[in-house]
Amino acid sequence: MSHELSLAQSHAWNLARILMTPVILFKVDDNEYGVLPAEDLDGDEVDAIAEYCPYTGGRPVH
Repeated sequence: MSHELSLAQSHAWNLARILMTPVILFKVDDNEYGVLPAEDLDGDEVDAIAEYCPYTGGRPVH
């Protein structure tokens, strides 16, 4: 987990490119962020911020 949004975004993009699968950047608490492969998350589990796809780049979820 990361406390800085810019660091979490960078990790999300790198993870998407390494795994070659879409990943979701989500907010956990007031100021913590996490990243997981999109296929591992149900839509209601987390407060998603952005999706990063290795083929099309990043896009906001909302």
